[in-house]
Amino acid sequence: MTRLFHVSDVHFGREDRAAIAWLDDLVHKEQPDAVIMTGDLTLQARRSEFANGLAWLQGLGVPVTVEVGNHDLPYFNLFERFFRPYRRFLSVEKMIETPLELAGVTIVPMVTTARFQWRLNWSKGYVSQGELAKTLALVRAARPGTRVFIACHHPLIEPHTRTSAQTHRGAEALQALAEAGVEAVLTGHVHDPFDIAHDVGGHQVRLIGAGTLSERTRDTPPSFNEIRIAPDGFSVKVRALTPAPDVRLPVEHVD
Repeated sequence: MTRLFHVSDVHFGREDRAAIAWLDDLVHKEQPDAVIMTGDLTLQARRSEFANGLAWLQGLGVPVTVEVGNHDLPYFNLFERFFRPYRRFLSVEKMIETPLELAGVTIVPMVTTARFQWRLNWSKGYVSQGELAKTLALVRAARPGTRVFIACHHPLIEPHTRTSAQTHRGAEALQALAEAGVEAVLTGHVHDPFDIAHDVGGHQVRLIGAGTLSERTRDTPPSFNEIRIAPDGFSVKVRALTPAPDVRLPVEHVD
């Protein structure tokens, strides 16, 4: 069995320090096979936030792959946003948008952030044709016989959460990924967990969202997802920083 810790939206600058310490302890005690970080490592893409966030990632001691969230792109410094948006990630470049092969599963990155959009709210999701093509090529190159999961920041289809993603070309991307045999898309952005199975042209794809480890919670306390992958399927458990027991996340089915 392969175990993933799926974390998102840590927002260093507004991180929940108790939640970070809790996750650190769990990672070091339980040694998951990998940590999948689906974006918004920082709050405002400041140097200090990246320094703290990247030090945290490097200290986990297990394989890590990191997606870029909308909060990780410089917002006020337009020169950096357009010409050097990922400069502050360079110290952990090998973690960023990098495919990760594990026993029974391959994690493939897909960029859903944009330096510029023809709408006022640049925080929302966007899947360009070029990025989708890159992702599909990585899906096709995945080791035969393994499940393929996509990791990106924005939900491709709107979940029933308080926050929306409004991802442009998300439905088109989901259709293409389903046809390519992808079984799950791991995301963040909305700060609440979900597990929604979509039937897309006869292919089932589960859209799985993680909560937040920041102070910017919505309807769920600080949390992350534990995903267990076995030969006969996979399950998602929400692990929250509460006295209540962890809960296996029920799969919502949408045709």
